[in-house]
Amino acid sequence: MEHQSYAYGKNHWTLDPDLPQVLSRFWKGWVAHRGELERFGALAGGEAYRIADHVDKEARPVLVMHNLNGERIDRVRLSPAQEALNRELSAINRPPYQGGSWHLHYALGYLLADPGLYCIQTITNATIYAIHKYAPQFAPWKEALLSGRAFGATWMTEVQGGSDLGANRVRAVPEGAVWRLYGDKYFSSGAGLTDYALVSARPEGAPPGPKGVALFLVPRLDSKGGLNYRVRRLKDKLATRAVPSGEVEFEGAEAHLVGRAEEGIYYILETLTLSRLANAVGAMGLARKAQLEALFRARERVAFGRRLEEHPLFRRDLTDLAVRIAGGLALTFRAVAAWEEAWRETPPYSPRYHYARLLAHLAKARTAEHGTYCTQLAMELFGGVGFVEDFAIARLAREALITPIWEGPANVQALDTLEVLFRKGAALPFAEEFAARLEAIGSEEARLARSALESTLARLQTLSPEEAQWQAKEALRTLADAAAVALLYDLGTERHTRLAALYARHLLEKGEYPTWALEERGVWAPEEAIA
Repeated sequence: MEHQSYAYGKNHWTLDPDLPQVLSRFWKGWVAHRGELERFGALAGGEAYRIADHVDKEARPVLVMHNLNGERIDRVRLSPAQEALNRELSAINRPPYQGGSWHLHYALGYLLADPGLYCIQTITNATIYAIHKYAPQFAPWKEALLSGRAFGATWMTEVQGGSDLGANRVRAVPEGAVWRLYGDKYFSSGAGLTDYALVSARPEGAPPGPKGVALFLVPRLDSKGGLNYRVRRLKDKLATRAVPSGEVEFEGAEAHLVGRAEEGIYYILETLTLSRLANAVGAMGLARKAQLEALFRARERVAFGRRLEEHPLFRRDLTDLAVRIAGGLALTFRAVAAWEEAWRETPPYSPRYHYARLLAHLAKARTAEHGTYCTQLAMELFGGVGFVEDFAIARLAREALITPIWEGPANVQALDTLEVLFRKGAALPFAEEFAARLEAIGSEEARLARSALESTLARLQTLSPEEAQWQAKEALRTLADAAAVALLYDLGTERHTRLAALYARHLLEKGEYPTWALEERGVWAPEEAIA
């Protein structure tokens, strides 16, 4: 790995110029965890980085369908290195349930930022979450998941519906103390690895549409110790190869209802919010790793008689990376802070919960765009070898491609965000928070951002539902960018004030970055920013 990566072997926590400032703003207790973050940063830039590359290229999960006695087991075989790492990474999930903070959970996910390795932990976390809040009778399963002795999953997608949960056809039939499930799940992350899965299904007699879908907890083994469902096959994927994903068949599988059947869709949306925040930190973590790869190459590689970092065009692109990563990270952890305040709520929810949903949507959608853009730009900065699989940068760009799709593509995010903005009333607190912050700052760039925010909200409110959907993606991008500008200013450092101005000029005003950033190494070079 050391011959294929410039960022390998470096501590990804100590090199980060933004995360400590962001945590200082939103999580007052973070300093007590500095040592843990530093240790995890070494793991993320070292063994986890190496194992992720090894799995991607040489050791993908393999489905083993039968044991030595010819019995179906439908279990995946992993690289021994990945098996050990999966257990070690299970610590990511413990803080929220053991008196800690969601900020630590998501900060560790950001530092790891491998969609395959992190996905295993996020789907396990969603399973823990559902048991913790709505199925406490399964506490022993929760403890197994928290310890790394077992893994969870969220299986919602069906081939005819995709992101449309209202199109679910898997049937749930009550039978004494359990339920029986019948049907297929088309894209099941964790298939063959999972011990306890969250599965959406429609109880017999339930109404059509999403409100007729309930949530069930399905163990891999039934009450008699037999295989409870079958894995038809694993999917071949462009990226995220560390997490096995496949098709699952339920033919009378034992299942346990989570909470109340009529509230199932709300529980599912809660777990999706968890996963969308994970998607956001994963996207920005990939962007950061790509930035580090590009920056260290810029210091090593000579072209046209100068090191790459000495060329103005290269510095301009490094500036672009720094601006997008800082803005996306600030927006994401503001959304995490909102989730920290609202996650214990149950249906029916308060306005505080719907506001947390809004920020999660904005963060997920915008960071996915930043992540794919940044990894692609960094790959381009490598030149021809950036597209060669020998080098880590190519894998980072491939991995980032999943972030705009997973947990709801941009169109689904836009529909959900419009609902939360106007039907759930989140537009007002959003304007009150961010317009007020930008007004207080008073800079030209802050006024630009405030104007964009207010005019976008006003325009959306005048449109018909069809017209609002037509314009939604660009409008919501503007809202996310205006919030990111406010949040960068709010971090309070000279560097982040400059990044806020750059963000507003380029991503809201659509102009080129001003040339004053050319000599500002503290803006575009992470190590210089920390120093």
